[in-house]
Amino acid sequence: MTAKNNTKKSPFPGMDPYLEQHWGDVHTSLMVYIRNQINAQLPDELQARVEESTAIQIEDETRRVVYPDVRIVEDQAYQPSGDGGVALATETITTAKPIIIKMDIVDVETRTQRTIEIIDISSHDRVVTAIEVLSPSNKIGRESRLAYKRKRDAYLESGVNLIEIDLVRDGDPIVAIPLPLIPKQYWGDYITCVQRATQPSQFELYPMPLRQPLPDISIPLRRTDKDVLLQTQALIDQCYQDGRYWRTDYSLPLRPRLSELDVSWAETLLANLFQGQS
Repeated sequence: MTAKNNTKKSPFPGMDPYLEQHWGDVHTSLMVYIRNQINAQLPDELQARVEESTAIQIEDETRRVVYPDVRIVEDQAYQPSGDGGVALATETITTAKPIIIKMDIVDVETRTQRTIEIIDISSHDRVVTAIEVLSPSNKIGRESRLAYKRKRDAYLESGVNLIEIDLVRDGDPIVAIPLPLIPKQYWGDYITCVQRATQPSQFELYPMPLRQPLPDISIPLRRTDKDVLLQTQALIDQCYQDGRYWRTDYSLPLRPRLSELDVSWAETLLANLFQGQS
């Protein structure tokens, strides 16, 4: 039976786990919405920006993060000279022919990694706060996890506030707070961790149970600034609406599966919502 949502509102009270199946699209929208929501609250000297890097993935386990040092931009079409050289002004520079070496690479995938950085434009664009919205590409594979942890450590060592928002169940947990420190009653599928630069050994934990609306998160700025509030539920709701995810077929199985208790709860929730639909 196809179970599509005619109400155009997610049937789940908090995070909709079916959005995880389209995380690339949802993540892209979510980063822009977070930037916009935060910029509307910032002091004039601060600005939130979406910064990008590129992750190269080979066979799921080998991933590295590449930051481009030089960008080559084509300004006009390349015109080779008639004698095998390159015409430059009135001179001709003879170029050697390269030796072409091909390498077979299987299952290469590139992914754009995005971080929201809040910068202080009055202090030479100093990064004040970084917000990481995690993806499976951060959580799966040894090299990917190491690359993410190095990036996180670099922020913390530079005195940057760090917020990690994990809304995907795929992959092992990777937020900064050690799992043994989290009381079992606060374990769940989703989580947010905040580390303030002023208190690097202290963690602010925001549990995000599947059955509850997502909480608002206090985002720290400079020492002299008040926190701004990130309304995560409104952001996910906007992703659902703008992405037209009411077209989701809720009769399809989830990957990864929910826990046994949550499977029963979700089935009851969807059965009640879509009762009478075919």
